[in-house]
Amino acid sequence: RFVMKFKRLLVILSLLAFSFGFANDAHEGHSGLGKEETYNPVPFIMHHIQDGHSWHFWGEGENSVTLHLPVILWDNGLKVFSSSRFGHGEGVASIDGDFYKLYHEKIYKTNEKGELSMDEHHHPTNNQPLDFSITKNVAQMLFGAIILLILGVATASRYKKSTIPSGIAKFIEPIVLFIRDDVALQNIGHLRYKKYVPYLVTTFLFIWVLNILGLFPGAANTTGNIAFTLTLSVFTLLIVNFSGRKTYWLHMFDPLGKGMPFGGKILIYIILVPVELLGIITKPFALMIRLFANMTAGHIIIMSLISLIFIMKSYGIAPVSIGMSLFIYTLEVLVAALQAYIFTMLTALFIGSAVEEPHHGH
Repeated sequence: RFVMKFKRLLVILSLLAFSFGFANDAHEGHSGLGKEETYNPVPFIMHHIQDGHSWHFWGEGENSVTLHLPVILWDNGLKVFSSSRFGHGEGVASIDGDFYKLYHEKIYKTNEKGELSMDEHHHPTNNQPLDFSITKNVAQMLFGAIILLILGVATASRYKKSTIPSGIAKFIEPIVLFIRDDVALQNIGHLRYKKYVPYLVTTFLFIWVLNILGLFPGAANTTGNIAFTLTLSVFTLLIVNFSGRKTYWLHMFDPLGKGMPFGGKILIYIILVPVELLGIITKPFALMIRLFANMTAGHIIIMSLISLIFIMKSYGIAPVSIGMSLFIYTLEVLVAALQAYIFTMLTALFIGSAVEEPHHGH
């Protein structure tokens, strides 16, 4: 709770600093004391947290170190090519007589000059082919899956040699036991918890590994991508509702039970039943937003604190900015495990509510 409150405070301070910088620039412009524009950190921050068709690590221009990822399009047939065809986002890719341009990390079909037609809100109106590209978020997700496979195979091979954990098994076994005993068993119950343990352990480790990978310089913000958190939430939604027992659905459509005549509770049902049905969607929606918002906020705060150096245009703010960035970075290491635990624990809680036994005597 302290971490969350501290992060909110830093967001407010960052916004105040931005406001001060912009206000100071406006004052200088009106007074004629200076015409230099204030540094705008928004493009820098958005470039860091958004997805992309190429993985830029460091450097600019010809000296930049970039991994060009495969572009996979369906436009009157399958078209596969490297994102290097787009240059630095300003080039036009010519594929089988068709021309494509990358604009704000979205691919549009254009003419050979790469011209885009804009509407009144400055949004391109060109046709977009179906994009199945391996973006940097997808690439990092696949890398995280490979890490989990390596950990799983290495752990299994250790147990084939001996039942006493050794090597990587010493690290994995406490995690598995924690998810099994303190998350699955406590929230689902001793009758049915075992079949959900593999999903819960995989979910926890997958989110945790991706959260940690996202903290490396140049890494992608996979868990801060709402499409990723939406997919995880849909898996939880399906598991919860397909696991729902008779009592779960009876409570959904008959929340008051049989103690009151139907005629006396019909008005109450008009309110309660839609609310219960809405809960089917709101629970996974909360999971999606919680993970997305917390991981994205951490990246934004770190980038904002670093940007203060350029906004204030003073070397004096550098030690404070870098020191606070390192402090938040350390907190993000803890938040990486915390958010994985919260997502897993709430998933187990929702499953437990769907498979719980009826309460006799009520």
